[in-house]
Amino acid sequence: MALFGTGCPVDERERTWIQGNMAWLRAQFGDGPLTAPVILPTSAWFPPPFSGSEADVRAVVTRVAGYMGARPDVRVRFSDEHDHLAGLRDAYGGPARSFTLGEYRQAGDAAAVITIERSNLRHPAQLLATVAHELGHARLRGEDRVAGGRADEEPLTDLATVYLGMGIFTANAAFEFTARRESGARTGGWSSSRSGYLTEQMFGYGLACLAVQRAERQSPWTRYLDTNPRAYLKQGLRYLRGDAVARAALAAP
Repeated sequence: MALFGTGCPVDERERTWIQGNMAWLRAQFGDGPLTAPVILPTSAWFPPPFSGSEADVRAVVTRVAGYMGARPDVRVRFSDEHDHLAGLRDAYGGPARSFTLGEYRQAGDAAAVITIERSNLRHPAQLLATVAHELGHARLRGEDRVAGGRADEEPLTDLATVYLGMGIFTANAAFEFTARRESGARTGGWSSSRSGYLTEQMFGYGLACLAVQRAERQSPWTRYLDTNPRAYLKQGLRYLRGDAVARAALAAP
């Protein structure tokens, strides 16, 4: 599938899933998120300082909860699973098992609890994507909009971050290349990491759907997207502007 093609950047199954669920999210949350600003990775939205302390993270969670319309009384816990697994990999070689960067739990009417992997504290952009995803759970499962165990709950939660204004963060975190240098080697290399449950193409198309739902002629917030999600968004917009049926599908059912 061409990066700069004129067709839809996702396949037919993904296209109908994204369009249908963006319309569903609009029906669930109303048009309020469409008239609110898209949250940007700037100091105006996340003022300094940020030292990576647990207190700073809790303040970020409260701030993002406000932006996404989630309950502000969410509790935050921390996990060291990533560093533990990295230690095992260094000690014994080979890949370690996968781990989660965050987790959401809520029992009854008690305040939600999100657990944040401490490795996020060193990477503010990844931290914000993780917090947005877990607060997406709070808005979907915590408000009884979806049942736990729904087959597509995790990708739907990623898509909810798009509708609720935090899609720049989750899209930019979807795939990341980082430089690495092998121990004792003269030459380095590249490693890649995937975060979230939607691909860059799916995030790009979801954000294009959002721009159409917001009825924006120009979307200045798109310049904050990384290269690939921004290219897929532009491709998605070209597709949507040429397909009235697809645009109509984004109205709330």
